[in-house]
Amino acid sequence: MPWSDYLASDLDRGQTWANTLDGITLTPEQHTLISGFTRRIRILMVSGIWCGDCVRQGPIAHAIASANDCLDLCFIDRDHPASPIRHLHINEGARVPVTVFMAEDFEPVSVLGDRTLNYYRHMAREQLGASCPVPGAGLPEDVQQAVVQDWLDEVERVHLLLRLSGRLRQVHGD
Repeated sequence: MPWSDYLASDLDRGQTWANTLDGITLTPEQHTLISGFTRRIRILMVSGIWCGDCVRQGPIAHAIASANDCLDLCFIDRDHPASPIRHLHINEGARVPVTVFMAEDFEPVSVLGDRTLNYYRHMAREQLGASCPVPGAGLPEDVQQAVVQDWLDEVERVHLLLRLSGRLRQVHGD
């Protein structure tokens, strides 16, 4: 489903996603980078509208995808019968979010899940020290921006992989 349909699947929880999106800001440099992407990237986020990690990351993916029409982002609930989650287990679990990046012809390119490096660093600082954070506590702004950059780095990596792909360069004559 596209963003709006996914959020409409559970209006209360969808509002939390929309509120999270309001706090995500892409820098002018990030917008410039994204606007230069030319290859279509199909992005499928396997998610749970109820999932806290998904609430933090789904809006980031949406903000990035909204900055360029060649980024085609869709969501599928982890528990939907058509969900590919059984093929995408992480550490032997059906963890979410798991995001599959594909070429324009749906050929898989990369999988990102379930959290980014900077979020894991944040968790390690909070949970491997003397105390754990309060559940549901917001992210510090520097962590939020680092996670946005993690997502953007992966999208850029996939775009460059597709731009340099001999197979796709032959298709597009570039």
